[in-house]
Amino acid sequence: MPTPIEIIEAQAMKLSPAERADLADKLWLSVNSKEEVEAAWDAEIERRIRQLDAGEVECVAWDDVMAELRAKYG
Repeated sequence: MPTPIEIIEAQAMKLSPAERADLADKLWLSVNSKEEVEAAWDAEIERRIRQLDAGEVECVAWDDVMAELRAKYG
């Protein structure tokens, strides 16, 4: 017999991608405050900017990324 979580997950997977994204946001905010989520994103953005400025990572054009993904996964 499926658990309540499995039942909810099965129902959620019937939603459109946009509806699932909205549900995911709501669930995430139910365990983390909006301020915590925004602070985490701010910290991540700052970390990535520092990496770019230090030359630790390089930017890849969106079109190049998508072309590579399409070649790999179809």
